Amino acid sequence: MQNLLHNLNPEQLAAVTLPAQHALILAGAGSGKTRVLTTRIAWLIQTGQVAPNGILAVTFTNKAAKEMTLRLSSMMPTSTRGMWIGTFHGLCNRLLRAHHRDAGLPQTFQILDSSDQLSMIKRMLKALNVDDEKFPPRNLMYFINGAKDQGLRASDVDASDDYNRRMVELYDYYDNQCQREGVVDFAELLLRTYELMSRNQPLREHYQARFKHILVDEFQDTNNLQYNWLKLMAGNRGAVFAVGDDDQSIYAFRGANVGNMSAFEHEFNVQNLIKLEQNYRSHGHILDTANVLIANNTKRLGKNLRTDAGHGEPVRIHESTSDLLEAQWIIDEAKNLIADGALRSEIAVLYRSNAQSRVIEHALFSAGIPYKVYGGQRYFERAEVKSAIAYLQLMDNLHNDSAFLRVVNFPTRGIGARSLEQLQDAARAHNLSLYAAVPHVAGKAGTSLGAFVNLIESTRFETAQLALPEMVIVVLAASGLITHYQHEKEGADRVENLEQLVNAATVFVNEEGFGHDAPAFLGPQSAPMSGAGIVLDDGSEILDADAPLPAVMSPLSAFLSHASLEAGDNQATAGQDAMQLMTVHSAKGLEFDTVFITGLEEGLFPHENAQKEEAGVEEERRLMYVAITRARQRLYMSFSQTRMLHGQTRYNLKSRFFAELPEESLKWLSPQVQPFYRYDSPKAAWVDAPAVPSAALGMRVKDNGWRIGESVVHAKFGEGVIVNIEGGGMNARAHINFGRHGMKLLDLSIAKLEKVA
Repeated sequence: MQNLLHNLNPEQLAAVTLPAQHALILAGAGSGKTRVLTTRIAWLIQTGQVAPNGILAVTFTNKAAKEMTLRLSSMMPTSTRGMWIGTFHGLCNRLLRAHHRDAGLPQTFQILDSSDQLSMIKRMLKALNVDDEKFPPRNLMYFINGAKDQGLRASDVDASDDYNRRMVELYDYYDNQCQREGVVDFAELLLRTYELMSRNQPLREHYQARFKHILVDEFQDTNNLQYNWLKLMAGNRGAVFAVGDDDQSIYAFRGANVGNMSAFEHEFNVQNLIKLEQNYRSHGHILDTANVLIANNTKRLGKNLRTDAGHGEPVRIHESTSDLLEAQWIIDEAKNLIADGALRSEIAVLYRSNAQSRVIEHALFSAGIPYKVYGGQRYFERAEVKSAIAYLQLMDNLHNDSAFLRVVNFPTRGIGARSLEQLQDAARAHNLSLYAAVPHVAGKAGTSLGAFVNLIESTRFETAQLALPEMVIVVLAASGLITHYQHEKEGADRVENLEQLVNAATVFVNEEGFGHDAPAFLGPQSAPMSGAGIVLDDGSEILDADAPLPAVMSPLSAFLSHASLEAGDNQATAGQDAMQLMTVHSAKGLEFDTVFITGLEEGLFPHENAQKEEAGVEEERRLMYVAITRARQRLYMSFSQTRMLHGQTRYNLKSRFFAELPEESLKWLSPQVQPFYRYDSPKAAWVDAPAVPSAALGMRVKDNGWRIGESVVHAKFGEGVIVNIEGGGMNARAHINFGRHGMKLLDLSIAKLEKVA
C-alpha cells in the first residue's frame, strides 16, 4: 500500500485517499491528474472499498481509457477486465448491447460513424426529393446531432418557423429510418442510454447499486446530456470523483459546458474540493505568465500553478513587420535551438487558426526543415485546398482527368455516378480526355456535363488576362467552393484556408519574380483557338490535346508545380525528428520543450468571432492559457504588424492578452511600437488598408517626422497606429487604426497627435 501512495504530493495524496463521497478535483495543467485518477481506483480496490466491477471510469478519448487501463494493470495484481473504463460512447454501447431489447434495438445494431451518417442523410434527402441546396445534408447532420447532445428528440425541438419545422420533420424521418435499419449514430448512443435508464427504474437502480464509485476525467468538457447521464448513473448511491480544469475548457463550440463544474459542486453538495496546483511540467516564468493571464477570467473556481523547478528562462516576445518575417524569425530561432542540441520533435509552433499554417509551412519547406502537422493535414493536402487546386489545374490543362473527376460534381451539380460512367465510356470510345468527350454524351447527363464545361470555359475566358492572385479569387467564387463552405456549420476554417490560397499565390509570384501584372496563364483571349478543337452546342470550343504548349512556364503552371512539390516534400516519416505544427485546440494534452505561440493579434487571437461577448473572450483566454502551459522550458510569443488575409494586407493591433501578462516574466526581443489594446475596449480588430511594402514600415516620412507603424494618441479617438501616410509636408495625411474607433484619415498638419513613448 505504501508503494502505491509513494511519491504523491500532499494534494495528490489527499485526493487519492478521500472517503467515499462526492469530490471535485481541480487539476491544473501538468499536475498529474491521470496519476491521481488511476491511483484512486487502485487504492479503492486494494483497501477493499469496492470490487473491480463496482468501478465506472469515464474518459473522453479511447487513448486516455487505454492509458488508464495499462497503468492500473501495472499498479495492482487484480485484472482490469471486469472494470467499466471507457469513453461516454463506448460505455453506452456496452450498456445498449446488454439491454438491446429494453432499448428497442436489434441485438446486432450497427454504429454509424460521421461519414456513414452523412451518406445516410444524403440517401434520405434524395428519396424524399428534398432540395439539398436549401437543406444541405451536412447542416441537417449538425442539426440532428446538436439536438441529441441537448437530449432533445424531434418532438422536443422548437420549430418556430417554416425552415425549422422542415428540419424537425427531417430529423424525425431520419430517426425512423435509423430504427428501421437497426443503426445508431454516435449521439444516439448516449441519448438512447439516457432515455433507457430514465424510464426503466429496475435497470437504473441495478446500475446505481453496482457502480459505487464513478470517476470522470476532463469533467470541464462534458456537455449537458453527458452531465445529466452522470447524474442519472450516480443517483443517491454512487460517489462521483470528478477531475477537471475549468481554466482549460476550450470546447464550447462542441457543446461543452464549463458551468457543469460549478453546477456539480452545488447540486452534489460537494464537501471535498481539492486543488492540484503543483506543476511538474513547466518552469516558473511560464507558469507565472499563465496564472496572471487566467486571473482576468471572472467565472472560474480559481487555482494557482506552482513549481519547484525554478524560474527558468523568461517568456520571449517578438514583433515582426509582416507574417512572412514572423515565420522566418521562427525558423531562425528553431535553427539555433536545433544547433544547440534541441530535438525538432520537441519544438512546437501553435496557431489559433488552421489557415495560419500556410506561411509557416512555406518557410519550413524553403528552409528544408522536416515538419509534421499534428491533428490535421498540411495546407496543400487539405480537402478544400485540393479541390481549389483541381479547378486551377483544369484552368491550366483541360485534359487533366484526375482534376476533372475531383470537381465535376463538387460542389454538387446533379452529376451522378451514372453520368460519369457514360462520360468515361465516351472518352474510351473516342480516345479523348473526359473534358473533350463531353459533347459525345447525350440526354440529361450531357446537359449537366455541358453546364460544367461552360462554367470552366467562361471562367477561363474571364481570367485569361488576370494576374495569378486575381485569377484565384475569381476561380474560388465561380467554382462555388466559398459559398459551399460558408453554408457549412463548421466551414469557417475551410473558407479561411481557401482564402489563404490567394495569399499563397501572391507570395509565389513575388518570390519567383513573375511581376504583379503578369497574366496567370495563356487562356482563350491570349491564345486563340486554332480550329482544331471540339465545338460545343453553344459555340464555345474545347482545346485540342495537341495544342502547342508555351515555351516558358506560366505563373499558373509554375504555382501548381510548386503546390505539388510543397505538399510532397519535407514529409516527416514515422519516427523522424520533425518540428510540430498545430492549432492550440489540437495541442491540448500535449507538451513540448519549446513552444512558439504565433499570430497574437486582435481579431486573430482573441478571434474576432469571440469578441462580441464576455463569455467568448473568456474562452479565448482559456485557449491562450492552454497554449502557454504546453511549454516545459522555453516559450516564445509573436505577433505581426501586417498580415496577408483574404488577399489583402491587414494592419493589426497586438493582442489584448499582452497587457495581461506579468512584465517581470517577459523579455521583449523587439521594441514595442504599438499601443496595448485596452481590455475594456469593445471589438475593434483588423482593418483593411492600402497595401504598403513591409520594408516601408518603420521608415520615416520626409518633412513631417511621422512614420508608418508608429503609435500615436488622439484627444478624441485615443491610442492608434499609423498604417499609411499620403503626401508630404503640409499636405501629409495619415491612415490611423484607432482600434475601437476604426480607421481614420487625418490631416497631419491639423490633427493634434502625440507620440506614444
